[in-house]
Amino acid sequence: MTQHTGLPPHAEGPRVTLRSPGELAEALPYLMGFHPDDSIVLVALHGDRSRFGGRLRLAIPEDDGEWPEAARQLTACFVEGARARGRQPDGILVFLCQDPPPGTPPARTAERLRPLAQALRTACGALDVPVPEALCVSGGRWWSYVCPDTGCCPAGGAELGSGGTSVMAAAAAFAGIRVRGSLKQMAARFEPLPPPHDRIQETALDRACAVLLPRLLSGDGDGDGEGEGNGDGDGGPGGLVEETVAALAAVLDRFRAGPPPPSCTDDEADRHDDALLTPAQAARLVLGLQDRVARDRAAEWVEQPDAGAALRLWRALARRCTGAYSGHAAAPLTLAGWVCWACGDEPEARVAFVRALEADPEYTFARLLHQACNSGLDPEPLRRCLREERQRRETRERG
Repeated sequence: MTQHTGLPPHAEGPRVTLRSPGELAEALPYLMGFHPDDSIVLVALHGDRSRFGGRLRLAIPEDDGEWPEAARQLTACFVEGARARGRQPDGILVFLCQDPPPGTPPARTAERLRPLAQALRTACGALDVPVPEALCVSGGRWWSYVCPDTGCCPAGGAELGSGGTSVMAAAAAFAGIRVRGSLKQMAARFEPLPPPHDRIQETALDRACAVLLPRLLSGDGDGDGEGEGNGDGDGGPGGLVEETVAALAAVLDRFRAGPPPPSCTDDEADRHDDALLTPAQAARLVLGLQDRVARDRAAEWVEQPDAGAALRLWRALARRCTGAYSGHAAAPLTLAGWVCWACGDEPEARVAFVRALEADPEYTFARLLHQACNSGLDPEPLRRCLREERQRRETRERG
């Protein structure tokens, strides 16, 4: 088994050598920064010591008839992207991560995914890049599709080590790396409120819409929508944009002053934040954020001490987009993704951008930010532009 060395690219810490497929399987969450579920993960290897390089994740296609073409496209994209950056991979690790359906043994999932692993190995071979290891992780166990030695890679799979006890876990803790939950757990924080709260919120949205729509039609709004109108964005004191921004700022102060207890779970933290908003308040803010200028003003809250409270607020507002208003979630979801990306949390940023594009596939702001995040661009230039725009506006207001 080839030894593999390294921590995620952003980490500073001790060098780690992984000597077995089991250690590779246990290291995967630390390589990604989260627990990938329902995922194909490719990890590039470089040099004689097989140091870790770039990573790429794709959801496993539900239709197994799509697997061969998905494997060809995914490996081609991965290798071509690495070559374009001057980092031709010397090898690729393949991980297939999918928990079994309830009542089904994990071994059945590992066997079902075997043709996908073979398709990925074949596609890599066609590009002259070897696959020294291909692993399945399912139901707390791992399988090797490459190693024939049942002594180290039993046919029935092997149990993953306890969380936090592996050599990679120790090195990651030393380097200050925090592993997030699974993709499903991150996405769940943006899910609409459950019954009966969803119906209560939808009623509040209906009422707020009935009040705001006549004002929008009469031209009382100061900005414009995502792709409509021609507002200049300055906004008078009595306009909808300024009202929205003022209301958002007041709620942001409330979120900043009342953080959830540090020891609570994500679910408890989200319930805490949900209690900080009434249905009527949330409805007014959700509808106000549909204006592009109001949304762009809200995007300025990406610096500390605003960022953490703003992320909690955008999550809470995304959860209030229920029923017929599910498409309205694109704005708060994109703002949540922007805060995460700007603060270095790329896994949650990608989750939020994907959810925003599911809510509204034509939402330009989400498409642009998602593409920039996936391309590895630095968010600082955009953050600087927002900072400068805020300074110009405040100068105009003082003058």
